[in-house]
Amino acid sequence: MNGDSMVKINGIYLTESNAVGHLKSHPLQLTYDGSFSETKEQEMFKGTASLQSHLRSGGDQGKRPALPLPCPSSSKPNTLETPGSKADLQEKDTEIEADEIFWNTRIVPILHELEKEGNIDTLCAACTQLHHTLEEGNMLGNKCKRRSILLKTLYKLVDVGSDLLNLKLAKIILALKVSRKNLLNVCKLIFKISRSEKNDSLIQNDSILESLLEVLKSEDLQTNTEAFLYCMGTIKFISGNPGFLNEMISKGAIEIFMNLIKQINETTKKCGTCLPNSGHLLVQMTAALRNLVDSPLARRKFLSIRALPELCEVMEQYMADKDVCTNIARIFSKLTSYHDCCAALANYSRCYALFLKLINKYQKKQDLVIRIVFILGNLTAKNNRAREQFSKEKGSIQTLLSLFRVFYEQDLSSEMRVGDGGTGPRPPRPPRPPSEAEDVLIKLTRVLANVAMHPAAGPALAAHPHVLGLLVTTLEYKAIEDCEELVINAIAAINNLSYYRVKNSMIQDRKLCIAELLLKVLMSNNMDGILEAVRVFGNLSQYHDICDFIVQKNVHKFMIALLDAKHQDICFSACGVLLNLTVDKDKCAILKEGGAIKKLVDCLRDFGPTDWQLACLVCKTLWNYSENIMNASSCFGQEDTNTLLVLLSSFLDEELALEGSFDQDLRNYHKLHWETEFKPVAQQLLNRIQSHHTFLEPLPLPSFLA
Repeated sequence: MNGDSMVKINGIYLTESNAVGHLKSHPLQLTYDGSFSETKEQEMFKGTASLQSHLRSGGDQGKRPALPLPCPSSSKPNTLETPGSKADLQEKDTEIEADEIFWNTRIVPILHELEKEGNIDTLCAACTQLHHTLEEGNMLGNKCKRRSILLKTLYKLVDVGSDLLNLKLAKIILALKVSRKNLLNVCKLIFKISRSEKNDSLIQNDSILESLLEVLKSEDLQTNTEAFLYCMGTIKFISGNPGFLNEMISKGAIEIFMNLIKQINETTKKCGTCLPNSGHLLVQMTAALRNLVDSPLARRKFLSIRALPELCEVMEQYMADKDVCTNIARIFSKLTSYHDCCAALANYSRCYALFLKLINKYQKKQDLVIRIVFILGNLTAKNNRAREQFSKEKGSIQTLLSLFRVFYEQDLSSEMRVGDGGTGPRPPRPPRPPSEAEDVLIKLTRVLANVAMHPAAGPALAAHPHVLGLLVTTLEYKAIEDCEELVINAIAAINNLSYYRVKNSMIQDRKLCIAELLLKVLMSNNMDGILEAVRVFGNLSQYHDICDFIVQKNVHKFMIALLDAKHQDICFSACGVLLNLTVDKDKCAILKEGGAIKKLVDCLRDFGPTDWQLACLVCKTLWNYSENIMNASSCFGQEDTNTLLVLLSSFLDEELALEGSFDQDLRNYHKLHWETEFKPVAQQLLNRIQSHHTFLEPLPLPSFLA
């Protein structure tokens, strides 16, 4: 009988497996073994929909009947037994007698206490005592001989209507291993209680979570899919409370959920179709996992059990279920913000085609596509292999551009609706958060900028007829004061594309238009935007007509002024523009304006020991400027010449140049750039200055070297 008790009803012996559904005279009816079944199903549970059904106890509404007395051992049905020794029979009789004594002396008094019309606190205390006593007597589980008596008593108390009491009842009922309809109903009861956040503390204090996880771990998924649904619904609710996270993770919740997800994936592949209710169950599981990934311990578990590919497979199989896909996208968007998780997903090569399919399927569903694009931005941010794999996927760039147009048009329509309709100048608008459409465009331009860094993908993007057009249109349409992040990302993407001087590059055709648009950014007060614009000018100033534009518009004066910014990246980019200008001998004289030489020497002194690439740019710029030098002092000025001689001499001394509190890897990095980039140029510049300079008196050592 597999441990099911047997009770005679109307002359027929029924077990739990065939008795469910025979008695339906009340809305909530006790069956032969104390289980309850509902006369009809209420609203189907979907996602986080409310549970309308309320559990009610059946039977007489008057005084509860007295507890049934335990059956004496002599009343048990006769069974065939293999003859054993007299000692064995005596031992068995002793065990039976001990069980009878334990039941009568320890359990029955508690059951009588539960039958009284006591207050809630008294009933709860009795339930707690009953649970501990049953555990002590090894009477939990479905093998307990008096299980039906226990369940009948417990089910009758459900009608009291106390959430605290019902949680204690549910915990004991689950520990008695009810199944099928009875398991479903107790899971519904707990779910109903969990819907109110005020009950979180009750759930936590009673440790009901452990009982729910045990159901998911030990019961059969296909047999109990609906019960699992309510069980997971409860766990999803409480997982939103940070106080439960560590407990859930420590009790193996992630492993249990992922094992169920693996079962669902395998069954779906085997059957070729999704199981009934499996989509609803996956919504609850993925929502709970989404809450758990906020914990560092959870992220490590995701990696150790290779959960990311399994979740990708769910997205593939349940692509038609937007809720499931959105939850998993939210999981990935959180995980890929961390390098190790990002690398793990990037290495799953099938994810790129999957994400592109999702974008194409849900192109106008902002809440899903924005997360998919954000994930792609994370994957391509620092992983060159991810950039390559994504760019090689069929239709990858076209998919991004199509999405760009959809949300660009949506954003344009939105702007037109909120416009003032006037024709005069508008006052500056206060900063505002980006709109939903702008948010998608921000993340799209980030992906394009990242992919453009790949040496194979970048030139192809630079030659694409539409990529640059959308980026330029963004700069024409958006001011940095209106949408800072979108404008900065668009400029960064243009900068990466402008790095490649390839045939058919769209940059060459529109470089003057781009330069004009960047002037507006240079005139802003946004230093991040200014830095990105200067970087673009660094690439564009390789073209002769852009150099003319820079001088005509006095952009070079702005670059010289930026050398005073004391910001390493800004100085590097500004110096790059000045270097390109000095390639043209006619433009070398611009370094005499605004004290440019002194500012370059100051940059060398301030940043040389920590940035040999910047120091190399300064030396190259000074070299170009001094190309036709006849006298170092007249070229650089006496003071700057003396400072350069001391700086270059000290920086070319390897021990002085590379001293510092660097770890070995960083020291090797500095040494590489010092040897390959700075040293050759600096040595030539020093030789040139020394050959055109005579020391009239010893030079004092600068204070920073003293």
